Amino acid sequence: MSESRVPRIPTVDLAPWLDGDPAARAGIACTVDQALRSAGFLLVTGHGVDPALRSEIRAAARVFFALDEKTKRRYEARVGGRGWLGPGAEANGYAEGTETPPDLKESLTFATHEPFEDPAVNAEWYAPNVWPEEVPGLRAPCEEYLARMAELENRLLTLLGEALGLEPDFFTRHMAHPTYGFNINWYPGTEVTGEPRPGQFRIGPHTDFGTVTILDRQAGRGGLQVWTDEGGWEDAPYDPAAFTINIGDLMARWTGDRWRSGRHRVLPPPSDAPAEELMSLVYFGECTPGTLVESVPAPVGRVTYEAVDSHVYLRGKLDSITVD
Repeated sequence: MSESRVPRIPTVDLAPWLDGDPAARAGIACTVDQALRSAGFLLVTGHGVDPALRSEIRAAARVFFALDEKTKRRYEARVGGRGWLGPGAEANGYAEGTETPPDLKESLTFATHEPFEDPAVNAEWYAPNVWPEEVPGLRAPCEEYLARMAELENRLLTLLGEALGLEPDFFTRHMAHPTYGFNINWYPGTEVTGEPRPGQFRIGPHTDFGTVTILDRQAGRGGLQVWTDEGGWEDAPYDPAAFTINIGDLMARWTGDRWRSGRHRVLPPPSDAPAEELMSLVYFGECTPGTLVESVPAPVGRVTYEAVDSHVYLRGKLDSITVD
């Protein structure tokens, strides 16, 4: 299949990949490699994650986001922590060096539930997840969802290793105890946010920071847009059965810029549908702390970056989007 016939953001069915037919697997690997070289995004179906689980999380999260601000502030956290990120906490455009207004969203954030043996790593990257007592129905579906995301991430990373022509465990060997992150992002309408300021988005233009992001999103007029050199900003393709996958800065660096970190943004509430409300479930794949990330050499890689500690790199990125 020639590159010109492959959509910039294709849909990949994981079922033939998991079935093990050599020809089908080779075709999927080629499609994934081309998509990640072009836009850094793809859609995946055949993942086996029950859509009812996603609906259950959204229903419970809406109960939390509908609470009064005083109650929500009991669970307030900083970027990279666990709990509630309220209005004004983040400006993702800062990661690109753009002084944008704060993002028009609220988030519930979670991360790894397993502590680390190293006290220093534990102090920086582990804390118990915060489960709001007002929403007892949130914890169980979230924990089930995170288990499914860990399984899916490993399948995707195995596919990515083979798409590069490397060992299937090239990435997964570094994921024995990842920190990971999970955000439930709530994008309310203007009755909550007020009118958007110039240059203000639900999430400002940015690239993600880690390895792979697994996104369950809802379609909307104020929804996800993806940047490509060929088309500029375009609405991301949507399939309610699919997850949207993009790679982050660390993965792009790891592949020596063969693959690009997917640049994206979430538009503000639309003027012709100001009450539009959307919610996204976002799983951020990360490595085991202390992983040394070295660029894959040519001919696979294109650029050789200085080796970095995955979590020193990640902490710098998280700090860059925090609104003080």
